[in-house]
Amino acid sequence: MHQRTDRAVHEEPRGAPLLDAVPRQNGTGDLGRNRTGADPGRNRDGGGDPVVPPPPVRRTRRWPRLLPTPAKTPFTFGYLLVLVATSLFMEYADPGTVAAVLRESSTDVAHLGETPLLVLAASALWVVGGLTSPYVLAFALVLTALERRIGGWRTAAVFVLGHVVATLATEIPVGLSVVAGHLPESSLHRLDYGISFGLMASVGALAGLLTPLPRVLVLGGVGVMLGRDLLALRDPLTDWGHPLALLLGVACWPLLRRAGAVGGAVVRGAVPSRRAPRGTRLSAGAPDRR
Repeated sequence: MHQRTDRAVHEEPRGAPLLDAVPRQNGTGDLGRNRTGADPGRNRDGGGDPVVPPPPVRRTRRWPRLLPTPAKTPFTFGYLLVLVATSLFMEYADPGTVAAVLRESSTDVAHLGETPLLVLAASALWVVGGLTSPYVLAFALVLTALERRIGGWRTAAVFVLGHVVATLATEIPVGLSVVAGHLPESSLHRLDYGISFGLMASVGALAGLLTPLPRVLVLGGVGVMLGRDLLALRDPLTDWGHPLALLLGVACWPLLRRAGAVGGAVVRGAVPSRRAPRGTRLSAGAPDRR
């Protein structure tokens, strides 16, 4: 969105006997007198200096930028609508039907061996806990900020990278353990779905685009939460998959910083890439021109 500025340009009129005889008309420039003969561009005391109106005060509300919109963040907005629809289905559909659909969408070892692409895509359409889950709000805020910074395609790539790699990294060891006889065969059909791996990768990627203090706060807060889950170890695969997905997002920092600087999108607290040309470096308070 380009920033609009209103400018008042005034040129001193030059005396011309023939033009002085022409009746004044409503318009702009030297013909801009009103019907009473008064020149709106001069002081009331008859002075020659123009009266330039002050520029309009632009009151920008930054809080709507935290939420996705179809124009600025189409990927996040469209994905969020899908998550709302599937969450409503989980809430109001027949429980038996919901359970059957979730089983078919699970990225367990058995399904990954049969239809890997289908279940990897289907498992990312559901939120554990539905609309009341804090993951829904975190998804909207994190992916909106990330997409405003690096664009929709790169945001989708980060999310998919975290979702796919963390899922495979946690499920493949389960299959190997079953083959080795360390886990029962029922572990091949473990119910596994949700957006948390992709969300954690997006959090890690977004942290790299922030200034040092917000970056430390984000990574520190998320790290404490994940460390607490690892100590409890109620769900070992998920508890190990979240830190892995976060590290995948952190590993994307060099590419995303460069892409964000080239794209020219800026969010509050973001820093430009060191590899960007001197003329393209952006400050943290620069307006969003996307």
